[in-house]
Amino acid sequence: MPLPFLTADRAFDAGAEDIALPFDDHDSWRRPYRPGPWRVAAAATVLLLASFVLLAAMIISLAGSISGAGACFVLAGLLITSALRLLRVGAWVSRHGVRRVGFFLTTTVPWDQAASVRTVQQPVRWLGFPRTVQGQALVVVRRGGEALPPLVTDHNADFLARGEAFERATDTIEAWGDEYLTD
Repeated sequence: MPLPFLTADRAFDAGAEDIALPFDDHDSWRRPYRPGPWRVAAAATVLLLASFVLLAAMIISLAGSISGAGACFVLAGLLITSALRLLRVGAWVSRHGVRRVGFFLTTTVPWDQAASVRTVQQPVRWLGFPRTVQGQALVVVRRGGEALPPLVTDHNADFLARGEAFERATDTIEAWGDEYLTD
């Protein structure tokens, strides 16, 4: 019995689990790495909470309180939206530039406005919390010398305890920069 979902991007018994997906179309925005286990676990937990809120909304609506059910449906919609947004957070690249997608804010830097894309040693936030630790960060410096907040760090939800995946992702993004910054 063929299972096409297992062979969409690699063979079932391929040993490397962190291989980035191939980039066929350089015009569309792509994340050159897979979301990390911490990010996926957080989104799954929020979706589980949303399912409980939806169940509560159904029970409340059957009990006859439409306003309470409506509030629960709105809360569940916000939880689902936030889980989906959490999964989109990260660095995205295309032929047009590099994009830092945050939970609330997205910043796009066209390649012609970027001076460099490089990995630097600096204090970074641990899983996005205020606590900082010494780590590595991938930063984009604009032509005016203004540095953006880090695109990715080795202590964020995608790369915590996944050093090799961080190196591959930063090498890939830096390669995109090398390809399009020289034009």
